[in-house]
Amino acid sequence: MTRKYGQGVALAGALLLSLSLSACGSDAPAAPAAQAPASAAVPVTKPFTGLRPTSVEIPKIGAKSSLITVMPNKDGQISVPSVKNPMQAAWYRLSPVPGDVGPAIVLGHVDGNHQPGIFYKLKDVNPGDEVDVERSDGKKLKFVVDHKEQVPKDTFPTQAVFGNTDKPQLRLITCGGVFDHAEHSYKDNIVVYANLVS
Repeated sequence: MTRKYGQGVALAGALLLSLSLSACGSDAPAAPAAQAPASAAVPVTKPFTGLRPTSVEIPKIGAKSSLITVMPNKDGQISVPSVKNPMQAAWYRLSPVPGDVGPAIVLGHVDGNHQPGIFYKLKDVNPGDEVDVERSDGKKLKFVVDHKEQVPKDTFPTQAVFGNTDKPQLRLITCGGVFDHAEHSYKDNIVVYANLVS
């Protein structure tokens, strides 16, 4: 079944931005996450059908993980996988299920607990590389990377990442660039954009 999502996905993207700004790894305490704008406090959400992605794999970089589901907490910040288990990736449940129309959001740590994270090598992914996602209904989906970008967190491309699309797409997000020890955070984000091919 094809579903369209309205403003909720874009607004939910603003919530996820608080994750992208602070919780990407390292063993130092994370800096406080930015609060979502007031307009994102009550996003329009789709009814949860139980269908969800269960795993993600990026063969080129040897990354494979089950997917846990993350949501905003009571403060409007995104709950993230524990940095003590940096190899765990997560799907943001207020984004579309991979394979549905719109940008499905998968995120992971670059590092943590004194080891590389699931998306440690995400910066090495290039256009044409494959990303495989398995869903709870048994479907195995193949996405192909269209492009990637490394962006400063203070100019995160919210609309490009979370804006509505007319076809099924995937976004992979982690931290990158220089680690700021004073802020306990990386300066940049790595964002990979991929399109469903089968």
